[in-house]
Amino acid sequence: MPKLASFRTKHDSAVTESSSSASSTSSDSLTSSILHVDMDAFFVSVELLDRPELRGKPVVVGGQPDQRGVVSAASYEARKYGIQSAMPLRTAGRLCPHAVFLESRHHLYSEWSDRIAAILGKYSPVVEMASVDEAYLDLAGTERLHGPPFATAHALLREITAKTGLPCSAGLARTRLVAKVASDQAKPRGLLWVPAGSEEAFLAPLGVRRIPGIGKVTEAALHALGIETVGQLAAATREKLEQNFGQWGTALFRKARGGDTYEFFVDAEPKSISHNHTFPFDTDERIALDATLSLLCQKAMKRLRDAGLSASTITLTLRYAGFETITRAHTLREPTHLDPIVLEIVRQLFERHWDHTRKVRLLGVALSTFTHGGEQLDLLDAGHREKLERLAQATDRLRDRFGFSKVQFGGSLTRGKEEVESSKGKLP
Repeated sequence: MPKLASFRTKHDSAVTESSSSASSTSSDSLTSSILHVDMDAFFVSVELLDRPELRGKPVVVGGQPDQRGVVSAASYEARKYGIQSAMPLRTAGRLCPHAVFLESRHHLYSEWSDRIAAILGKYSPVVEMASVDEAYLDLAGTERLHGPPFATAHALLREITAKTGLPCSAGLARTRLVAKVASDQAKPRGLLWVPAGSEEAFLAPLGVRRIPGIGKVTEAALHALGIETVGQLAAATREKLEQNFGQWGTALFRKARGGDTYEFFVDAEPKSISHNHTFPFDTDERIALDATLSLLCQKAMKRLRDAGLSASTITLTLRYAGFETITRAHTLREPTHLDPIVLEIVRQLFERHWDHTRKVRLLGVALSTFTHGGEQLDLLDAGHREKLERLAQATDRLRDRFGFSKVQFGGSLTRGKEEVESSKGKLP
């Protein structure tokens, strides 16, 4: 997988003073060069590659309708019945009893996401994977290689569909916010270009909920003020919005005009790396718990090495049935990027703090306090450390080539099905 860009929020007060300043955060404020690519019903689309006979049927990914949990994704046919992501599975089952309910296979979605990321990296050196199924690209400066941004976006979408068989949509605009709204408006299988300077006109007729960051609570508060469309929000004075929403009012004033305060930073380093897994059913089965901890460690360590970093602080998250959550951390004397060291610490933290009389709902592993390079030389002899380094490099290469789940180590192999289905990756 190619090295991708990341982004940070700009904290320049001048940026928030006017929509023109906010809009100038893209590489070229006079052109629409920010592309937001969003895979259409991604989890469902991946499942349909394996089960094409389900095409045209209402399909729900996330679990069974009698299980605790929420909908991860729903096909467009299922959405006609009112089923949406994050909806309780039991509610989805009542809305559409004849829908096909599938368990989530996050390892598979991650593999396809990596393939898509590799395609995106061919079109721009500045790519930010915002999630497993969406990404931002800055196409400024790529004209000599690929042509104008709109033509490039069209070619990119065609290549994704041709090489993966997965449908996708995209929005092209001057700012990240407008590009994201445009891709949503383009769904399914569409491409929408918002020329620079037309952001306010594009957003004006849309409901305020279309603006990223505005949820049910803010929407209700805006409706109470007589503001239902983005155009009406843009017409409100900043003073009025700040009076009602505080600092969030300043952001609403900017967002209504299509401005955002984000910029791309190539190779920006993360402050932490974490992976969590919620079990479909609360469990105290030790084999499943140990296997899940191993899976979570592997995924976190792979990301750590991909970023060229080592970590000193390892944190375990343990949530019991009933939602009581504890976190416990351990800081190494010297940083590491080798899986066995981190996995051993995680297992020790778990053994020390798990109440064996209680069932576990969620496990999480987080890495932080990063440095470049560095190993725990005092814990490993040179020969053993060299073997672990070679093992890590070899498994990383194989996973990059064939997918994360294709290389699994004994410690995370289990014959229990649901315990490992949504974490994936396996370790000693």
